[in-house]
Amino acid sequence: QVEMARRVTQAIRERGTVVLEAGTGVGKTAAYLVPALLEGGKVIVSTGTKTLQDQLFHRDLPAVRAALAVPVSIALLKGRANYVCPYHLERAQHEGRFLNREEAGHIRTIARFAKSTRTGDKAELAAVPEDSGAWAQATSTRDNCLGQDCPHYKQCFVVAARRDAMTADVVVVNHHLFFADVMLRDDGLGELLPACNTVIFDEAHQLPETASLFFGENVSTSQLLDLARDARMEGLAAAKDFAELPEGARTLEKAARDLRLAISGENARFSASQLPPAFHEALEKVAGELDHFGKLLESQAERSEGLEHCWRRAQELQLVLKHWRAVDEPGLVRWVEVFSQALSMNATPLFIADIFKKQMEGHPRAWIFTSATLAVESDFSHYCSELGLQGADTGCWGSPFDYPNQALLYAPQGLPDPNSREYNDAVAAAAWPLIHASRGRAFVLCTSLRAMRRIHELLKARFEEEGFDHPLLLQGEGSKSELLARFRRLGNAVLVASQSFWEGVDVRGEALQLVIIDKLPFAPPDDPVLAARIEHMKKAGRNAFMEYQLPRAVISVKQGAGRLIRDESDRGVLMLCDPRLITKPYGKRVWRSLPPMRRTREADEAVAFFETAEAGDALA
Repeated sequence: QVEMARRVTQAIRERGTVVLEAGTGVGKTAAYLVPALLEGGKVIVSTGTKTLQDQLFHRDLPAVRAALAVPVSIALLKGRANYVCPYHLERAQHEGRFLNREEAGHIRTIARFAKSTRTGDKAELAAVPEDSGAWAQATSTRDNCLGQDCPHYKQCFVVAARRDAMTADVVVVNHHLFFADVMLRDDGLGELLPACNTVIFDEAHQLPETASLFFGENVSTSQLLDLARDARMEGLAAAKDFAELPEGARTLEKAARDLRLAISGENARFSASQLPPAFHEALEKVAGELDHFGKLLESQAERSEGLEHCWRRAQELQLVLKHWRAVDEPGLVRWVEVFSQALSMNATPLFIADIFKKQMEGHPRAWIFTSATLAVESDFSHYCSELGLQGADTGCWGSPFDYPNQALLYAPQGLPDPNSREYNDAVAAAAWPLIHASRGRAFVLCTSLRAMRRIHELLKARFEEEGFDHPLLLQGEGSKSELLARFRRLGNAVLVASQSFWEGVDVRGEALQLVIIDKLPFAPPDDPVLAARIEHMKKAGRNAFMEYQLPRAVISVKQGAGRLIRDESDRGVLMLCDPRLITKPYGKRVWRSLPPMRRTREADEAVAFFETAEAGDALA
């Protein structure tokens, strides 16, 4: 921790760039906060999740500030969707259009909260679930915010949070906000970055993905539906006599929904070349309806700030849609993602290193990148090349925990090829003896939703058959935070989950003693962006698998494995089911990148680990 703090101090003093990996238990948060507060100047700390943001602002920063006794001011800044919007809340109450009574009750609760809160941050209002539809009506988006034209501008919580951020010495943001607001100067916050001396990225392994998202362009059916809904509400308030507006909104909504229905399936991605003719026909219809709707809004724009803003939004969407349909740049990949109710059209840069490097240049400042998972066998070249950080200083420190005694890595024998139809059944069968031995207290982390559902189904049947009376939870049965709270509270549960539980999850103590990973998490090769990157690298004579796919998979495995040992008293088994860990030459690169656990291929030895642990507890 001290060595890491020295490297951070050096980077701040020299306005340098440093990439640091620190294993669980090193205490990397203190290692970067202490020098950041002592060296002075304005600091931006960007994290991977809102949960970590809240932890930093409410717990870690105040503790370090108090210990150092330095007069440093701090501010927390989130995306605008996290703050109650007085204007949209008022509209929602006035309109009264809710899906159910529960949502109507939530709006009333939010309205009471808005009168008493200083920050307007929805994280402070536990009484309304994070996934309640009421929040969408009580908050603003970049698209529907009226900015300085808003009649409630002086009471705006977003404006107040940004004012605090401008004057604070240390500002805590998250990666999405950093790229949307600070890097891309999207929301008039461009002055925050030039004023700062130091930028610290915690959970920095997420940056390549987040940056790709923001350095590209996208337009979605949700944006079209939101525009139609907001324009209808504004029309009811300011242009009731103009019947063509609600009719135009209905027509645009239908065209947007038809565009989603033009592609079957859900949670799937398609490259532009894979899109069916029906999609292009539906897109033509959307473009026509959006153009018509824009003209209707233009004719009414002077009747209110809200209508004028909707007209501007329609123009912006027309431009992005036109660009997406016309773009044929060699450095961009056009692709479409479909969800259960929505569809988004994306144009993503093939590589972001040059763009990111350009954004970092200009005003000299320190750039610090840190995470528990950045390197592959202590090699940072993959990460640095993705972000254009060649020449950056690097450092790597393993966890101080006693992994040889605290943890066991178990690679079961006899599993079929991971691509075979019977693979999920084999994983569930191999997992059962360990789940039984650990008396629940397990995460089963899957690489796809399909595998997650199948393994859950098989385990459920096995639990019933064997009379194994332990709770079996499934991702999607509640919000992530609700499921985690239940898992901790129950103390003997099994949670079957997919990607969203691989990282940013901290369960200490006896509640979690077994982590099962079904497969090495290689991204699907038919993913449009990945496929285009692989093709590009192959044409350049490079080995896309070794240079790009494998390092990304290794970093994901390290994240999943990191759920197991969170504390010096934790004990547990990491079960990596994928036979390629042993049968393929690259398997060594995977397990050599993991902490130094004892290893076994024998089920009996893995089961005995839990029996030994129980005996030790009994003696204690």
